[in-house]
Amino acid sequence: MNEATIAKKQEEVDQLVEELKQAGSTVFVDYLGLTVAEITNLRVRLHKENCRMRVIKNNILKRATEKIGFVKLHDAFVGPSAAVFSQDEVTASKIVYGFVKENDRLNVKAGIVDNQVLTANELKQISNLPNKNGMISMLLSVLQAPVRGLACALKAVADAK
Repeated sequence: MNEATIAKKQEEVDQLVEELKQAGSTVFVDYLGLTVAEITNLRVRLHKENCRMRVIKNNILKRATEKIGFVKLHDAFVGPSAAVFSQDEVTASKIVYGFVKENDRLNVKAGIVDNQVLTANELKQISNLPNKNGMISMLLSVLQAPVRGLACALKAVADAK
């Protein structure tokens, strides 16, 4: 291998390291068996939610994950691999598992969420959680309930007088 090729691969590893560090979550999938139309459909869904999918060679994935301390992922990097990057912790898993329900040929290998390595089953559990806005809405609803109850009670007392 010549120096230019080595430098190019090192640059690719460094770029992937930065992407992994900046992503809220990354889901690694095996897309073998999907048609071009199906992969395009998945990419369109991901793009609508500000996520993206990138096909990456396994040796580049191994080098990048080793650099940031996720050696546990190396067993997952067998066969064709793609990484789905999301800015938050939930969206990538939601979209990927939503797609898996329609097309079981997409295989989830593993992922990184909040700087922790997760298995496919753990990612599936995360995919059932609401997104950040949904969680904020639920929290606000819980916080409003006592105030709403007090307001109703005060109104009932005022109406009784």
